[in-house]
Amino acid sequence: MVRLLPFGDRAVLAEAASVAEVLALHAALAASRPDGVVDLVPAARTVLVGVDPRILPVAAARAWIERAAGDTAGPAASTAAVVELPIRYDGEDLSELAALLGVTAEEVAARHAAADWTVAFTGFAPGFGYLVSEEWSFDVPRRSSPRTRVPAGAVGVAGEFTGAYPRQTPGGWQLIGTTTAPLFDPAAETPVLLAPGTRVRFVPAPPASAVARSALVAPTSDGRARRDPTTGPAVRVVDPGLRATIQDQGRPGHAAEGVAVSGAADRAALRTAQRLVGTAEQAAGVEITMGGFRAVALADLWFAVTGAWGPIRLDGHPVDPYTAHPWPAGAELHVDWFEHGARGYLAVRGGWDVPRAVGSRSTDTLAGIGPAPLAAGDTLAVGADAVGAIPADGLHPWGAPADDVIEVALAPGPRSDWFRSDALPLLYESVWTVSGDADRVGIRLEGPALVRSREGELPSEGMVPGAIQVPPAGRPVVLGPDGPVTGGYPVVAVVDDASRDALAQARPGTRIRFRHAR
Repeated sequence: MVRLLPFGDRAVLAEAASVAEVLALHAALAASRPDGVVDLVPAARTVLVGVDPRILPVAAARAWIERAAGDTAGPAASTAAVVELPIRYDGEDLSELAALLGVTAEEVAARHAAADWTVAFTGFAPGFGYLVSEEWSFDVPRRSSPRTRVPAGAVGVAGEFTGAYPRQTPGGWQLIGTTTAPLFDPAAETPVLLAPGTRVRFVPAPPASAVARSALVAPTSDGRARRDPTTGPAVRVVDPGLRATIQDQGRPGHAAEGVAVSGAADRAALRTAQRLVGTAEQAAGVEITMGGFRAVALADLWFAVTGAWGPIRLDGHPVDPYTAHPWPAGAELHVDWFEHGARGYLAVRGGWDVPRAVGSRSTDTLAGIGPAPLAAGDTLAVGADAVGAIPADGLHPWGAPADDVIEVALAPGPRSDWFRSDALPLLYESVWTVSGDADRVGIRLEGPALVRSREGELPSEGMVPGAIQVPPAGRPVVLGPDGPVTGGYPVVAVVDDASRDALAQARPGTRIRFRHAR
């Protein structure tokens, strides 16, 4: 029996009773996927279905999920090819884990290699798959003290799952081995090796040299040097300010692979900047956080700055935002500290020519995908994404972002029943304040605590930008474009998609009032 739960204005959460039922439901949904489905994100007990409501309304998506669930009698035998992962059973926890389980290390390795595994879902990091098998009977406890650094290629077990770390990260799983398989390559056409539903076998391999291993474990980040051009129009960064990153309209549709949508936090502001200079709306711009950005043109260019509001000077002369301006070679552009709003967008005619990763030029600050944050001395090449003439007039109306109280519309979340009856009225009736803990990953709000009515932990489930998670302390956290694609804190409500751009301009100290989405 599948239970459907609301998840904002662009998603539905389908809840099942077990991992096996999730696998069957995900397979049925993937086999009958209609146009308008953006994401199918399986998790421990749920499948998150993200949609484009212009193509597939949420109500139609719910009806489709119910039909697919009704046609699922159980997990069908998969006909997919098996991915073989080479493994050396040399994990530093193997001997201690074997003693804990009352068997030998050789038996743990043999049973792990003999099992037929399936990727149930992904999460934690891009390309990290949670694999399950009916032939693996161990329930493995996590380490009491997680490691601060687990190397790329490490294979671990925890609970009923096994998985391999695509890159160096913290982790609390018991490490039993090492694989040299390229688990995640952001430059590849198919970046993730172990997508949900993939069948996997671990094949014991002879010891590999460190050189061979480093060649096979794919990197997850663009090096800064790869975006330094040698010819053509370009800009040299003098000072990135507090933080500046390359962003476009993001990489939707990859949440099931553990890849966040990322992209501009204020999508409308970046689209407007591109239109002002006659550039494709999907092109990349520079997202400037709180201001302080300075750069010099190395050729004659056109530029526009939108979004947050503050002084803008070209070679010391003030220029207007939301207007296209010529940028002569050798002139320094200074986007000073913002007086209103938090994020400004610098677009040049043609866009920025930086390498794509998973189909986008955006920087994902949490996962480390895409170009590194800008630094003094970086040189940015200008692209060829100009699609029309520069408008004769600026795009109007425009004005400074609100800096006193921002009104944000909320749609229902899936886990409001995890809270006391007074939590939702408190969420809507209170005035919340953006704390200093606010970035592209999430915004922590200061205000009254939303008290839970349930104890215990929620199994991780799919997340979307704008989801309002509530940790045990009760203070809400609004997930941003670089937020995790799965999470275990209950979501009480979800920011309406149309309100996300306004929320992107909230700076520490900004007050927020929530209202019901119309």
